[in-house]
Amino acid sequence: KLIATASEGGSNVFKVDYFGRDAFLAQSPQLFKQMAIMADCPGVYEIGPVFRAENSQTHRHLTEFVGLDMEMRIGKHYHEVLKMIDRLMVYIFENLKKQCAREIEIVREQYPSEDIAYFTDKPNLIMDYKTGIDMLREDGVKNEEGNLFGYHEDLTTPAEKRLGQLVKEKYGTDFFILDKYPMAVRPFYTMPHGEDGYSRSYDIFLRGEEISSGAQRIHDPELLLQCAKEKDVDLTPIMAYVNSFKHGAWPHGGAGIGLERLVFLFLGVGNVKRVNMFPRDPKSFDGNNVRI
Repeated sequence: KLIATASEGGSNVFKVDYFGRDAFLAQSPQLFKQMAIMADCPGVYEIGPVFRAENSQTHRHLTEFVGLDMEMRIGKHYHEVLKMIDRLMVYIFENLKKQCAREIEIVREQYPSEDIAYFTDKPNLIMDYKTGIDMLREDGVKNEEGNLFGYHEDLTTPAEKRLGQLVKEKYGTDFFILDKYPMAVRPFYTMPHGEDGYSRSYDIFLRGEEISSGAQRIHDPELLLQCAKEKDVDLTPIMAYVNSFKHGAWPHGGAGIGLERLVFLFLGVGNVKRVNMFPRDPKSFDGNNVRI
């Protein structure tokens, strides 16, 4: 969809000329989901295209993909959202195995893989970010500067993969949620968690790779403006979004799941482009690329 400002608060957006004005291809339906909750919808979801202008030429990045987005009210604690995500993902995994067994078997003839490990008889693992950093530090995993990871530092892809291996060895699962990320590495609308620089945000991992990000969102308009200012995000074009919280706002949270990333990791095919018929990446449309 077209939006008036970068919904994730970063510069990685596609800008278009909208009748002489700037507009952007949406990085997510985030702002719209939140406004729907303020309009008294107890929960909302959207399945649609998402655009990211990231020059990431990796096995798991696309510039256009299908987003599975959800948002819901919070009654007492933001972990209500994590429990919903846990139940949703287990439902998806179980029904894929039941309803698509033949198709999975065909894929595995060319791309052999094992079934993912997860729990169906109890909640899946929710682990604090600090605990994840502790596991990496104890294992001697270094960041790009050659140092042990700090507790307010974002994880690199190799570190995420190693953490997935460590979690599998210790807990016996390929599916887990890493909770309370540093505030500095999350979007402006993320709810802070206390005064120690962490947030009520989380990533969901499958086979050691992120398939989803989410958080409790800020529902206090003054705090929202403050956090946007700290992250240098101009909310002037979308004050309707800020104003939607001014007449009483539900605490709420949600997540956005990348469909292609979920599928390629579930199937274990090694590259996200193998599950998208017409994949878009930074090399698309270069004149030498035969893709449509």
